[in-house]
Amino acid sequence: MNLNNLGNTDLVTPKIIFGGNVFGWTLNEKESFAMLDELLEKGYTCIDTADVYSRWAEGNSGGESEKIIGKWMKDRGVRDKITLATKVGSDMGQGQKDISEEYILKAAQDSLKRLQTDYIDLYYTHWDDDRTPVEETLGAYQKLIKKGDVKYTGASNLSPARLRDSLNASKNKNLPKYQVFQQEYNLMNRDKVEGDILELCQQNNVSITTYFSLASGFLTGKYRSEDDLEGQNRKDFVKNYLDDRGKNILKSLDEVSEEHGISNAGVALAWIINRPGITAAIASATKSSHLKAFEEATSVNLTEEDMNKLNKASS
Repeated sequence: MNLNNLGNTDLVTPKIIFGGNVFGWTLNEKESFAMLDELLEKGYTCIDTADVYSRWAEGNSGGESEKIIGKWMKDRGVRDKITLATKVGSDMGQGQKDISEEYILKAAQDSLKRLQTDYIDLYYTHWDDDRTPVEETLGAYQKLIKKGDVKYTGASNLSPARLRDSLNASKNKNLPKYQVFQQEYNLMNRDKVEGDILELCQQNNVSITTYFSLASGFLTGKYRSEDDLEGQNRKDFVKNYLDDRGKNILKSLDEVSEEHGISNAGVALAWIINRPGITAAIASATKSSHLKAFEEATSVNLTEEDMNKLNKASS
């Protein structure tokens, strides 16, 4: 398995990172353990989660994903084989997003406890709260790094202005630097990365990892009409994609996938990891068979013609 470094760190990741939002939501604990076992066996050793996963599921309060991952790592004795990323800042019941120093320091301890580990490899600012000075947030991470609770920091969903301010504060005030930036990016949604964010990350050697890489499953090709969405957990995410542009993207995916003999999902992921500035795509799976798309994405050689076709359809 080819591995990429994350930013200026010693952390490495396959080109596909597994998204842990499914643990405790669409996968129960037993199913999650089986999925994690298979991921490790296949070499997908970077796991991305967050304190807020899977709070949205009925009966959950947040932290379910972290708890399952922590229990699995302890049970299997594999903490040293996993590059573990989690996040802070989402509303965990306090009624608002929060990246203040006081909140981060407490939330980190809560995550460490749920994960049953004494360190987090990559700790992300999940969302901006639009009020905490960037120096305060980075200062909290500096304390966690000094204690050994966190190795490196990343950010997700920041505006270009706040990311720029954070990177400048790191340079000018000797504060930790965001090594990775995580943002929504896929064939359906390109604007949140391409432009200022991509330029900032390339200028500062910040890796980009992408979430919603399959547009909540739309790019697998299994949702082609409103009838296909009935009873699906992701209906609200996907319904707006069923327009002419979305159908044109699916048509292009169909053509490229047929040319290479792989799935639409494999092509969609391959497109991402072959785009400028992208280090890895985050993707989830609920069945063993879904992991085939990961293998397809990392082994297929998309031609320039393939990439141009997909770029044109999604522009």
